Amino acid sequence: MREVDVVGVRVEMPSSQPIVLLKEVGGERYLPIWIGAAEASAIAFAQQGMEPPRPLTHDLFAETIRVLGHTLSQVRIVNLNDGVFEAILVFDDKTEISARPSDSIALALRTGTPVFCAEEILAEAGIPVPESETEDDEVVEEEEVERFREFLDQVTPEDFDKS
Repeated sequence: MREVDVVGVRVEMPSSQPIVLLKEVGGERYLPIWIGAAEASAIAFAQQGMEPPRPLTHDLFAETIRVLGHTLSQVRIVNLNDGVFEAILVFDDKTEISARPSDSIALALRTGTPVFCAEEILAEAGIPVPESETEDDEVVEEEEVERFREFLDQVTPEDFDKS
């Protein structure tokens, strides 16, 4: 398993279907996952630190886990079957629950939980984007966002259909 970071969510595609982009920690591969609009909003809210006046579903689930005395240990993206990603929520007591990656990522962002991806999935669906040689973090982040935008402008869901 390789740890991945959530780079961002984007909705400005011709198909208007949101995509979440994960980046391999310590590597140069990105993993695009097409997601639903509600999950895209939930991920974007968590990334921006927005707290709604009433808890959204992912906020409620995170609070339920906490109140029951548990923690979410990790999120694992474990399978890619016919273009559909599958994830597992792993709790502190080793309980595992199957979940959609989009919901898992939204929950991970709310709980500070690391997200991991199976190496074979990164090998199959990951897209290498070489890092720049810049040392200024703000410039690197801006360049990363720009590479993400350029990538999204050119990619379609059909690009990942391996059949």
